Amino acid sequence: MLIIPIKEGENIDRALKRFKRKFDKTGTMRQLRKRQQFTKPSVTRRAQVQKAQYIQGLRDKEEI
Repeated sequence: MLIIPIKEGENIDRALKRFKRKFDKTGTMRQLRKRQQFTKPSVTRRAQVQKAQYIQGLRDKEEI
């Protein structure tokens, strides 16, 4: 559970903004969305390989 201490005289909008930032950093929503749908391990591996190839291609272009 996230606890955001509100300082005396602090604007509620500012505290809400801090809460949202902290909530995003926990990755709760990303994890929930990921769990909504099952992806096969082979599909996950293929995506990782494609991403690695893309990044390697960018690095190769950078060296030229």
